[in-house]
Amino acid sequence: MDFPKFQRLVEERSGFRTMDDATASGEYFSDSCGDMYNFFLKVAPGAVIEDITYFTTGCGFGTATCSLVVDLVRGLTIDEAAALSTEEIEAALDGYPEKKKDYPQRAIEALQVAIADYRAKVAAGTIPDYAAMPAQPRAARDLEPVAPVAVAPADEKVLIRLH
Repeated sequence: MDFPKFQRLVEERSGFRTMDDATASGEYFSDSCGDMYNFFLKVAPGAVIEDITYFTTGCGFGTATCSLVVDLVRGLTIDEAAALSTEEIEAALDGYPEKKKDYPQRAIEALQVAIADYRAKVAAGTIPDYAAMPAQPRAARDLEPVAPVAVAPADEKVLIRLH
């Protein structure tokens, strides 16, 4: 696991907010630990996810995983986002500890509910079919590199601040 990246994700909380004008949203509640994950999507022409945010009651791993999903999905189409796999999320963090391996699946469950909400609204005619509209040209995706983060020696304590 890339601990410095995990720490950065927890501290920065990329996308941690609700969205008042979301096109769609989806919530997943984990019976096993009581965590809740909620993704909000703002969809643009071409069915491109123009913005994605989340809210979670989860621990640091829940926050980090949702932040990874935001980083991985923003700018993709609905269909591309629907294909996001747990392996892609795990790879983005260079793996998860064995006891935390289910976090990527939880986040994907919430994302899939938001995508299903979008598709149901399109089918019902309550929102436009953004996939039928021409998309704006998309910039090339470049998720890495991330600035290096200093790692404390093993004998020092590490403080993780939650904002």
